Amino acid sequence: MRVSCLQENLAKGLSVVSRAVTTRSTLPVLSNVLAATDNSRLRLSATNLELGITCWIGAKVEEEGSTTIPSKTLVDLVNALPKEHVEMSLTERTHTLNIMCGSYNNDIKCIDAQEFPLLPSVETEGAIELNVQDLREMIEHVVFAAATDDARPVLTGVEVKVDGTELSFAAADGFRLAVRTGTLAASAAEPLTAIIPARALTELGRISAEQRETVAMMLLPSRNQVIFQLKDVELVSQLIEGQYPDYQQLIPSSHSTSTILSTAEFLNACRAASIFARESSYTARLKIVPGVESENGTIEVTAKSPETGWNETMVDATIEGDPVEIAFNVKYLVDVLNVIDSPHVVLETSGPSSPGVIRPTGQKDFLSVVMPMHISE
Repeated sequence: MRVSCLQENLAKGLSVVSRAVTTRSTLPVLSNVLAATDNSRLRLSATNLELGITCWIGAKVEEEGSTTIPSKTLVDLVNALPKEHVEMSLTERTHTLNIMCGSYNNDIKCIDAQEFPLLPSVETEGAIELNVQDLREMIEHVVFAAATDDARPVLTGVEVKVDGTELSFAAADGFRLAVRTGTLAASAAEPLTAIIPARALTELGRISAEQRETVAMMLLPSRNQVIFQLKDVELVSQLIEGQYPDYQQLIPSSHSTSTILSTAEFLNACRAASIFARESSYTARLKIVPGVESENGTIEVTAKSPETGWNETMVDATIEGDPVEIAFNVKYLVDVLNVIDSPHVVLETSGPSSPGVIRPTGQKDFLSVVMPMHISE
């Protein structure tokens, strides 16, 4: 293999695929990045057997070939090189890759590309076209609510449903739920449901940040995989097996108090409370008091800690219904408020022991349900 490319392009490609490299594996090749020539381009791939990412970059190919290179060594080296042309040549007999750039001359010991796991070929038949901006927003609106431990593996994923032109993403960890719906430009051939690992969707959101074209999603239940095809990048992920909980039962059908308030003011109040709630399982109290006659109501957000002290923030609000005092994990409130870009949110409550629902005002495509915490007197 003899190939040359720009340092900037190589560094960018490696930043995309290296997130799929595993750091703990009994297979040394999984700590490597596959570099292979592919129709006058250089193909970079990495996988941890659950998530695989491939990126193509422009290159001048003088001799076809492939090898796998230790990821950390390659990434650190390329980031240290000057922004010039990088020339790479492989000595197959010793599996040594020579990398030259300006006055830099380096040899890296590699592993034969035949030991690298095969990544699935893309099947465009039945692909679902997604608007990239809508996709990024849908991912951002739900992944924070997915579980981070493996006690219940299905909860570490996001349930994705496709039915006609309707698309929905949902994530829950047992203490909170986030649901985002969207509309497809073209109707899907058949209804599909899959549980995609939240980590895979997080990486997809990161990768697609600079994309402008549509994203093709191919759900392959028969292979237990999903493939996302972007311009010059493909991401493949194993699906999570199991039955996702019926989250519709968790969404309250009614409420006794509706509170509309500034998203930014509510977020800042919750951030301040989280400082004082660290030693008390992040418990923060919300005292919701409707206004009298034409006056605005208020939400009093408080948190206290024997070690840190006490915090109280008053936020003006438009409140309809009964006064209520309820406690939440304030980190959960911060997480959902962080992803809402509308100027106002509505908090719907039905008492201190019932879940709270947060929605952006004027939008029906997103909601988050947060379970209450016990208030100790």
